[in-house]
Amino acid sequence: MKKFIEDWKETDTRTKQAFTELLDHLNSLEDITLDFNARPGLTYSLRPRHANQTERSLFAMVDVIDDDPKERWLSVCFYGEMITDPDETGDLIPEGLLGEDGYCFDLYEYDPGEMAYLKERLTQAYKNAAK
Repeated sequence: MKKFIEDWKETDTRTKQAFTELLDHLNSLEDITLDFNARPGLTYSLRPRHANQTERSLFAMVDVIDDDPKERWLSVCFYGEMITDPDETGDLIPEGLLGEDGYCFDLYEYDPGEMAYLKERLTQAYKNAAK
């Protein structure tokens, strides 16, 4: 993952900054592991898992969509019952997260408000995964 981040050329959309901020946020949480699944040309997927999780391999997915490496964007997904979406900005994806219903939030450019909202959702999913 380190090499991927180092090689990623930032653009005016600042999605690299968004990804690294979400990574830093996840790294601030206790008792989690991070898996990184690289599929160049498709996605680079960051998958956090809480140590207490026994039935699922993750509590969120932070995907860098790589269909155009010069204009990457993020899709941050959660299991439907692990978060709330009070601003109703997520897209409900039936059976879209490893075969289960989920919510995905697409980020095409860095926005401080959207970043704060995504970090809140990550924290919420993390707390639910810890139960």
